[in-house]
Amino acid sequence: MPRKIRVLETIRQGQIGGGETHVLDLVHALDKSQFEPVVLSFTPGPMIDRLMAMGVRTHVIHTERPFNVATWRRVKRLLREERIDLVHAHGTRAHSNTFWAAKQLGLPVIYTVHGWSFHLDQKPLVRKAYQLAEKLLMRQAGTTICVSESNRRDGLEFSDMRHAVVIKNGINLHRFNPSLRTYNVRAELGIAADVVLVGYIARMTAQKDPFTMLRAVAALPAGLNVKFLLVGNGDLKAGAQQLARELGIEAKVIFTDFRQDIPDVLQALDIYCLPSLWEGLPIGILEAMAMGKPVIASTIEATKEIVEHGVNGLLVPVKAPELLAAAIQRLVASQELRRTLGAHAYQTIQAGFTAEAMTRQVEQLYHQQVPRSTAAPRKLRHHPVAELAIEYQQ
Repeated sequence: MPRKIRVLETIRQGQIGGGETHVLDLVHALDKSQFEPVVLSFTPGPMIDRLMAMGVRTHVIHTERPFNVATWRRVKRLLREERIDLVHAHGTRAHSNTFWAAKQLGLPVIYTVHGWSFHLDQKPLVRKAYQLAEKLLMRQAGTTICVSESNRRDGLEFSDMRHAVVIKNGINLHRFNPSLRTYNVRAELGIAADVVLVGYIARMTAQKDPFTMLRAVAALPAGLNVKFLLVGNGDLKAGAQQLARELGIEAKVIFTDFRQDIPDVLQALDIYCLPSLWEGLPIGILEAMAMGKPVIASTIEATKEIVEHGVNGLLVPVKAPELLAAAIQRLVASQELRRTLGAHAYQTIQAGFTAEAMTRQVEQLYHQQVPRSTAAPRKLRHHPVAELAIEYQQ
């Protein structure tokens, strides 16, 4: 009987964001009769704790830099010790710090792009440099997975994408289930039942644009029976808290650190809002929709693959606080519209964005890269450029 295919799922950090949630759901849904996942993160955090509680073998090799040559030999040793058959790298940092070791051991590599490292707000030369780095990384992988059609189209700027496929993110519907009884987050935070609660759950970074969210709050009419819950950490959190004070909206806004009980938080919300500037395929929006919540989001290409304006959510232009405020006010004013959009949002996820469907597609790629009958230790293959880089570091 052929042994299970041992897959290293590697991710940049142990803090839980979109890519990390994707890894958790993928590992949970993998067919354990065929695959044995091992997870490598490059920082510790709650994701590692959850994986350990699931009984998944986990490792941390600490670095917060991509292409950190100093970590490569440690990764190679880990691949040998764990008898890995296939490396699945999630994101630029994870792939850039594992491809050399995988190539040295002759292991196949799959690279999932959860959002390119280049963005429209970068200077042209910086953007070009990131594109060249992404092109290099794609060449090290047998297959590149894009999590949205817009991701794939953006890749066509610098690559023919001939070895790329699209597998859209999916949600664990056992965990994100609106019919389950949940912890009462409203009671914990002292939010009355008649208050319309709008939630923003995201890392507070430039990508997620918390400042536009707060300026929209300030643009709402006085006396509106609404509060805002901003859940998450990030390098803009202190600035966001300062802006809330400057705008005089502290009484309307509640800031909390990132929480593990996101389904409970979503259950407490009436509206989910995410004014991102760019996305791969936003898992936060998918989770909110899976909980039957109406969504207000930016009119960016990836989000338009999920949200249809006026059908299962509302879309507004990026960096447009007045228009965002108008969309919020429209939903606050109509419980019936919230109910209709939320019901259609739930149906959207059930029909096309489940973790099980996503995982079955990924498993097909695993089998293409490593047929079960050939899962076994592989011959070493040398990568002279990377060898020279390591010798230079020593």
